[in-house]
Amino acid sequence: MGMAITHALAAGMGGVRTAGDLVARTQISRGMRLKEAKEYVASKLRVSVTDLSDETVMDEVRDDLDIGKIRAFGGKAKGIEAKIRISELLDIQINCVDRFNRLISGGRKA
Repeated sequence: MGMAITHALAAGMGGVRTAGDLVARTQISRGMRLKEAKEYVASKLRVSVTDLSDETVMDEVRDDLDIGKIRAFGGKAKGIEAKIRISELLDIQINCVDRFNRLISGGRKA
């Protein structure tokens, strides 16, 4: 039930078009309430909380930080590369990033 609620809130913020995906990841990874997660993400991205739902602002922020967009062009991060950057930027654990790091470091158990 918690994931469904978090997803609904993230989708309502525009998901990857804005910062909904980042807020949702923060809520899940750090066990934060919505307001607290928005404040945390905004501080990490160096924007205001209201900017998190502004597609124009977040398009520029995502481009500057290279943390993934719906359509990544010109060598910009996408897929696991974007998730690695998000994990580092927000200081959160993302399971597929952890698994990828284990696999490339020689750990076969993933």
